Amino acid sequence: QLQFVESGGGLVQPGGSLRLSCAASGFSLRYYAIGWFRQAPGKEREGVSCISASGGDTNYADSVKGRFTISRDNAKNMVYLQMNSLKPEDTSVYYCQGYDSRVCAGYRFDSWGQGTQVTVSS
Repeated sequence: QLQFVESGGGLVQPGGSLRLSCAASGFSLRYYAIGWFRQAPGKEREGVSCISASGGDTNYADSVKGRFTISRDNAKNMVYLQMNSLKPEDTSVYYCQGYDSRVCAGYRFDSWGQGTQVTVSS
């Protein structure tokens, strides 16, 4: 199983921005597609965005399109999620996770990290 450490969350006002970081622990993530997921209290975990191993392909949930941008720096072994125009409904714990593939499809690993809390509130 792949292990990740998420960071960068916090409390932000509506309309604000945050950049989340996902660090790989003990392995090189350059070979894997990586996704960001989120889970709000009482709700199912949902996919937010995903990026292929090369970084050439990305996808986004409809709810975040145009506001969030996923990126990766394989040299630094990091994946990022830039979140702009944040809304209260974006409040969740955010997690990153890898796919056993270079594209965002197929088997997804299921050992989850601690996540990082994002709270959007005035």
